[in-house]
Amino acid sequence: MASSRILFSSLILISLFLSLSEATDFLVGGTTNSWKIPSSTSESLNQWAESNRFRIGDSLVWKFNDEKDSVLQVTREGYESCNVSNPMAAYKGGSVTVKLERSGPFYFISGASGHCEKGQKLIVVVLSNRQRSGISPAPSPMEFDGPAIAPTSSAPGLEVVRSGFVGGLVVLGGLAAMFI
Repeated sequence: MASSRILFSSLILISLFLSLSEATDFLVGGTTNSWKIPSSTSESLNQWAESNRFRIGDSLVWKFNDEKDSVLQVTREGYESCNVSNPMAAYKGGSVTVKLERSGPFYFISGASGHCEKGQKLIVVVLSNRQRSGISPAPSPMEFDGPAIAPTSSAPGLEVVRSGFVGGLVVLGGLAAMFI
């Protein structure tokens, strides 16, 4: 009986560690072919990005018509001026995956002539590993001028711990309390 409890506790702990450290693939815009000129400002991909929490290790996935478009990763200045001439990286092929390997803002624009000027662009702000998720929405990337800072909540019990080590200690303590 005691060994089955230990096995059960171990399985719960392992699955928790895996779920807390798991990276997420985000389909840009939430659907295939969202990488296009928005028909209105309410369809901006930045609104989609602001409603998500991006963390180091997550990936952005684009699905689009590769004969008509591409994705360019650019600087903030390149984003604001829609400058396609000197991208940091260019992605083609219709199925593009970009791994978010650092915290801070990432700027993307369309490589198709005139598309960026018509609103086909995206800012994604990646939270650092030190930051914790609160219940507030992500900060607007348009107002971003410094390191990515997640909003926090002063309400007790609302913070989500994503760090595998700290989260594991909390769960391990809880599991130990259940079986003692």
